[in-house]
Amino acid sequence: MEKILSRGLLALYLVILIWLILFKLEYNIPSVFNYHHRSLNLVPFASGDHFIEMIENVIVFIPLGLLLNVNFKKVGFLPKFSFILGLSLTFELIQFTFAIGRTDITDAITNTVGGFLGLKSYDFSNKYINNKKLDRIINFVGILLLVLLLYFRTHLRIKY
Repeated sequence: MEKILSRGLLALYLVILIWLILFKLEYNIPSVFNYHHRSLNLVPFASGDHFIEMIENVIVFIPLGLLLNVNFKKVGFLPKFSFILGLSLTFELIQFTFAIGRTDITDAITNTVGGFLGLKSYDFSNKYINNKKLDRIINFVGILLLVLLLYFRTHLRIKY
């Protein structure tokens, strides 16, 4: 049952991550495709005025590293890290291809750093907390955060 819960949480997290990054948490998804402006930045950390956005990118990807470790214990660090990097680059390429937002190498770097921190946080915590207990804590906190996100998004109409 716990494995089903953690896999479901990972799947739901990935759906919300796609909704956040590609569709900006909009309910009217076709409106996102009306952006029609391509922006490409290949110089890392060139626009220093987006510091808060860089921190948010790191924070949003930390759960990916945690959930990958919960769900794929037998898979090594490098394949999980490669998945995070590949997913981040894929998001940036999709944004550029469909002109939905800004394509920025800084986003790819900060997203990957967040995933890396999630992977390493799990490994570090696993030294001090029993594996099953750590997985339960991550699942509980993940579900709590998803419920809070959905509550705030539907009841308070917060724009991201």
